[in-house]
Amino acid sequence: MPPSATPHSPWRLSIAPMMDWTDRHCRYFHRQLTQRTRLYTEMVTTGALLHGDVPRHLDFNAEEHPVALQLGGSEPHDLAHAAKLAERWGYDEVNLNCGCPSERVQRGAFGACLMAEPDTVADGVKAMRDAVSIAVTVKHRIGIDRTESYEFVRDFVGQVSEAGCEVFMVHARNAWLKGLSPKENREVPPLRYETVYRLKRDFPDLTICLNGGVTDEAQIAGHLAHIDGVMVGREAYHNPWLMSQWDERFFGAPARRRERAEVEQRMVDYMERCVSAGDPWGRVARHMLGLWNGLPGARRWRQVWSDHRLKHMPPREVAVQASQAREPLRTPAAELAR
Repeated sequence: MPPSATPHSPWRLSIAPMMDWTDRHCRYFHRQLTQRTRLYTEMVTTGALLHGDVPRHLDFNAEEHPVALQLGGSEPHDLAHAAKLAERWGYDEVNLNCGCPSERVQRGAFGACLMAEPDTVADGVKAMRDAVSIAVTVKHRIGIDRTESYEFVRDFVGQVSEAGCEVFMVHARNAWLKGLSPKENREVPPLRYETVYRLKRDFPDLTICLNGGVTDEAQIAGHLAHIDGVMVGREAYHNPWLMSQWDERFFGAPARRRERAEVEQRMVDYMERCVSAGDPWGRVARHMLGLWNGLPGARRWRQVWSDHRLKHMPPREVAVQASQAREPLRTPAAELAR
């Protein structure tokens, strides 16, 4: 079988759900760089879907597929209701958050604290599995607080998988529920990749994906030698061009020789459609500020797109100013395409 025909897990590469970042505009931008990578929404609570503005939380662009809705919640009935909404709106997957350590989430009795209640997670997974035909997955940590016990996470995965969950995204750090901010919880608890590898060895029939601390393609390739998939977070957001070769390298798909300038132009077209629909273009532009990272003129280009004094201008005119700001030291087109 040629490499391009080699079957890959749908979860081979994904972009992590990130609060305030992975909204529909961000996901549309990421889809200009990779067609195969799985995209996730920000976490949406079941309460927001039960009592809030459902279209605001669930609307997305058709171009985003494959795309998953991440849910925060713990009541099986509420989770089932939210999962039905996700399926009705066309999502490819619903993912349960069992990894967020924030105090706000803990007060709602969901997120990482659910790892201490595998029965509750299993009940929620079963309720969602019974309610929908799309994939139901779980994202979690390898432990909570400072106890580094493999048996803890092994038993959690074992019990939840018995309820029907077949796909686990494992952030390879503990979640310290007290004393650390969410940002510190992404940096201070040590990464323990071997724990995730061990889960795959112990549960060979499950899809086990690794999250946490992944910053380049060499690391992705190294992890994929041990597990089924890699979920990349902030590095993909801040250095999005990292994604531009993923389809070819990790999925065996034909290369898309799209240059950065073309991606920017596609985003300008999208901004114009958003403005016509009453959505300010700045909500879109903020997500693409890393597009030219590492190249001459990138800082000046970012400054233009971030300049609030220009927010009244049509995005096409702002794009001209941004290009002119970058022009004096612009890298040749052949370099930009790499």
